[in-house]
Amino acid sequence: MLEHFFRFRENGTTLARDTVAGFTTFFVMSYVIFVNPAILSFAGEAGMEGKGLPYAAALTSTCLVAGVMTLVMALFGRRAYALAPGMGVNAAVAYQLVMGQGLTMANAMGLVVLEGLVIVLLVVTGVRQAVFHIVPAQLKQAIVVGIGFFILFLGLVNGGVVVKGAGTPLAIGDFTRVPVYLTIFGLVVMIVLLARGWRVAVPLGILATTVLAILVDWATSGELVRGGFATIPASPVAMPDFSLVGAFDFGAFAKLGVLSACVWVFSLMLSDFFDSFGTLVGVGAQAGYTTQDGDLPGLKRLMLIDAAAAAAGGAVSASSATAFIESGAGVAVGGRSGWVGVVVGACFLLAMVFSPVAGMVPAEATAPALMIVGYLMIRTLSEREKLDLRDLSFGLPATLTITLMPLTYSIATGIGAGFLCYVAIRVAQGEWRKVHPLLYAFAVVFLLYFLAPLLREWVKA
Repeated sequence: MLEHFFRFRENGTTLARDTVAGFTTFFVMSYVIFVNPAILSFAGEAGMEGKGLPYAAALTSTCLVAGVMTLVMALFGRRAYALAPGMGVNAAVAYQLVMGQGLTMANAMGLVVLEGLVIVLLVVTGVRQAVFHIVPAQLKQAIVVGIGFFILFLGLVNGGVVVKGAGTPLAIGDFTRVPVYLTIFGLVVMIVLLARGWRVAVPLGILATTVLAILVDWATSGELVRGGFATIPASPVAMPDFSLVGAFDFGAFAKLGVLSACVWVFSLMLSDFFDSFGTLVGVGAQAGYTTQDGDLPGLKRLMLIDAAAAAAGGAVSASSATAFIESGAGVAVGGRSGWVGVVVGACFLLAMVFSPVAGMVPAEATAPALMIVGYLMIRTLSEREKLDLRDLSFGLPATLTITLMPLTYSIATGIGAGFLCYVAIRVAQGEWRKVHPLLYAFAVVFLLYFLAPLLREWVKA
């Protein structure tokens, strides 16, 4: 029955392989279970006590929307994409809307619900799919490579290999501390196993690093490993708290004014719209879902599920949920069918109860996996040979896209810069007819996106 529904042979995979891939994706994504509630509850933020969400309830909502929407993607989209609350929108909700604009969490989540519904409308009317199809194949390839560098950079930062510099934007990490060496240990294990042709190199590397981190934590009484991780919990279970389900309202329009609130909805919508666009393209190309021209069959269904997840995330106060770039971790170990999502979704739902166990996996264990996944996505540049950097009209936009994604921690920013640069160069070359009219429209939209902070200040004034 499972073979008939998920079509393992047709997808070039097996039940066992996709099960391993599902666990791999979950472990690499599991940080969201704790990081998302920490951001939304303002953990450690002095003076913000009581203005954020209750941590336990936010954790339950995070697992709930990730589990349910990943299962929906698995059963209806039948692809190996996993969904969870995005790390960009949650920060905007907490630090810009609540801390900066004085909204309540319920007000802010109402705006997230609205931006998700706007994206649903764009999918239903065909606008979102049209954008996907009119983007030149070279720029789609740049998006894939850019996401690869983003994931690689994320791994370097999470593992402590790259840190904020003193007098420089970035610097090499502190190699006098144990966490960096845990990351390097995990990376070496994965590289050796990959070199030996082991498909399970990534999950085995995560497991080995977690075990080593637990031993180090036990031997040093928790002094040498980041606090809160790699520690055997006193109890493996924690009861879920569903009190935030439905805890949103639309009071932002009264507090900010209709125009200002609409600008915020527009900003959140664009970020979600193109972040998920980039993830679907990037992971889809890595999994072999895309055609030779970079198109993705079944795109409308996938985008509709992703858009619904954005609204659902707001409705349960977990922030906007979206397809996660960490889905590439499961794809990297051979995951291809929707069964990957079934495993991931089930793990997230179980994590509502067994969150102390999930919390044992430290960032140093998953950071090497992100580095490996980033490399596997970057190498598509040589596999497809479609991106000619010698052509200014594609080379410079591609360079901006690839560079800005990791450095700004934003897929949408990289895509927007690439779009604007491509259109500007084509017009300057006198080849404006080669640009699809919708690309001009979205170039204007992205210009407004980049000017959104200025527009919000203007509306406020």
